[in-house]
Amino acid sequence: MTGLRDERPRALRLQDVAEAAGVSLATASRSLSGASGVSESVAERVREVARSLGYVANMHARSLAAGKSRSVGLVVHEIGDPYFSEIASGVLHVAAPAGLTVQICHSGRDPELELEQIRTLVANRVGAILIAGSGFVDPQVQAGARADLDAFRAGGGRVAVIGRHHLGTDAVLPDNQGGGRSMAEHLTALGHRRIALVTGSRGLTTVADRLAGVAEAVTAVGIRYDDLPLAEAEFTREGGRRAAEELLNRHPETTAVLALNDDMAIGVLSVLRARGIRVPEQVSVAGFDDVAVARDLAPSLTTIRLPMVEMGEKALQLALADPAARPRRRRVGHELVVRDSTAPPPA
Repeated sequence: MTGLRDERPRALRLQDVAEAAGVSLATASRSLSGASGVSESVAERVREVARSLGYVANMHARSLAAGKSRSVGLVVHEIGDPYFSEIASGVLHVAAPAGLTVQICHSGRDPELELEQIRTLVANRVGAILIAGSGFVDPQVQAGARADLDAFRAGGGRVAVIGRHHLGTDAVLPDNQGGGRSMAEHLTALGHRRIALVTGSRGLTTVADRLAGVAEAVTAVGIRYDDLPLAEAEFTREGGRRAAEELLNRHPETTAVLALNDDMAIGVLSVLRARGIRVPEQVSVAGFDDVAVARDLAPSLTTIRLPMVEMGEKALQLALADPAARPRRRRVGHELVVRDSTAPPPA
């Protein structure tokens, strides 16, 4: 009697990954979980073998099928930045009614640390990964993140990003270029021509987009964009302070400072206050994002309002929706909010 052989493919095992990578089972396990005790070169080789075999994806798919994954991973640049805390609030608004918990990771705008956080979330078998904050102008900087996220999605994981251009996934995109243009138009309409710029790293797409909008607006009124003084520092309050000190020392004739986020603008205001420079009577200050504290400053901050809470909500809604054949884009607008920190330049 001839028996029938079971033709169903055998489920991929961790042992298969270990053998293909030429390492022990324990080393393969530590490499994929992010545990210590394995050199980065060995761990990366194991992860690459796992990706090529589809092991991480299959493991994740089984977890989802078993209904065990009720958590979402949120990667932000800096949770202490009000921009990201408001986005996180939006994510939580959607997660709580859906019975999901949210794990928040902090990358510090370091692409290597961001990749490490993504891998940790995959190892923890979250059902979805959200990444908030600027990407990088050079897409190669985040090539590793894209590869890992592609493998995660292939296994049934969900991904959505906020403000990213190069990750090839569902995205919520704020109007950074339009916002930069609107703020520069506001300052030039007031009569400012000696405008200084305070920015985060120009390697970030958010900064590049906002500066592109500024360039459009000032060029339209006959100002050479390249003639505008610019100081680049960390996208933080302390970065704003350092940039303001540099600009005021080099360009004391400045009549308006445009900071590319509110955190930096707050740092600029603190330097002007310490120097006894009156805002806006002597120097106007403008920000970007409209974080909650912006209206409570003295003077209250003129800024560009982005709907951060809504952006967080939309990102998780995208991740929870049925997958689409092509990446979906949800664009959100901006609003110029004029408060007390801007006025015409002194006569």
